[in-house]
Amino acid sequence: MNTLKTLTPERELDGLYRDVKELIEQSKAHVVSHVNQTLVLTYWQIGKMIRTELLGNDRADYGDATVKRLAQRLALEYGDGFGHRNLLRMAKFYQYFPQIEIVTTVSAQLSWSHFVELLKVEDQIKREFYATMCSDARWSVRMLRERMDSMLYERTAIAKEPDAILRKELAELQQFGTASKPALFLKDPYLLDFLDLKDGYTEQDIEGAILAELERFILELGSDFAFMSRQKRIQVGGNDYYIDLLFYHRKLRRLVVIELKLGEFKPEHKGQVELYLKWLVKYEQQDNEEPPIAIILCSDKDQELVELMDLAQDHIHVSEYWLELPSKEILKSKLHKALAQAKARIACQQNALTS
Repeated sequence: MNTLKTLTPERELDGLYRDVKELIEQSKAHVVSHVNQTLVLTYWQIGKMIRTELLGNDRADYGDATVKRLAQRLALEYGDGFGHRNLLRMAKFYQYFPQIEIVTTVSAQLSWSHFVELLKVEDQIKREFYATMCSDARWSVRMLRERMDSMLYERTAIAKEPDAILRKELAELQQFGTASKPALFLKDPYLLDFLDLKDGYTEQDIEGAILAELERFILELGSDFAFMSRQKRIQVGGNDYYIDLLFYHRKLRRLVVIELKLGEFKPEHKGQVELYLKWLVKYEQQDNEEPPIAIILCSDKDQELVELMDLAQDHIHVSEYWLELPSKEILKSKLHKALAQAKARIACQQNALTS
């Protein structure tokens, strides 16, 4: 018996609709993937031309000026995607991924936006690690950025069983989609100082060790600093926030927030700390005290940024605060020492557990 003839016209139409829809969706996905791969490979070829013909050897100064002129002409005809900044990205793309075979393979899974994030990673092994993980696990650009911010590579490097760490991270991604834990600890190059950490130490363990040592150093600066709290929990709009370190400065007669931030400084860091300061004014500031201030310590690669802010955002007042507070240079020095002390402290804990 012909099964098709026994179906009602409506059921027959529904089945045909599903089959055609599936075919269309598969074709669209194939087209999008193919177009993306073509775009990435085109950018690679352009980058190769710029790198080898304009920016190589002793032609850097001449080449950069020529790239700007080339970008002006291309942007007029093809849009901002071929502007000066993106052309330099393409040249860097070729420099960082010189093997066309590898680019061809990973571009089947990664978009140009993925590569833009990967180009921020200067270390070759680290960059290849994230490219491979991103391709194999089908990470979105947002997931890639979050994995990089959470220092997945460094935490894998310090583990005796890196495969276990990776499996845990992949399972977390599959279960929760994206990471939700805040990044409250410092990254490259400092975490490499912790190569002797035992397996199982989490980001919070590292952060806690650093904050403990930093707290100790701040208190050693003099009797004006009085310790109030570490990881002080506050609630705003039903959400929990945590102030890294909170001190009281006797001479300034005000609370001092010290906040550690991961990676490059971002404008939202100030917004978050401003939220802390407003909360402290409302719930902690006493009648005889001045409004609180905050010191933001931010680390990105080999650079540290020390930012001091208050709610008034008065630069004159901020300069006066520095007369009573430790200088930026001292804070940077103390930060380095805090990291070294944190390493020694955790190493002692590890030895005690294994002895």
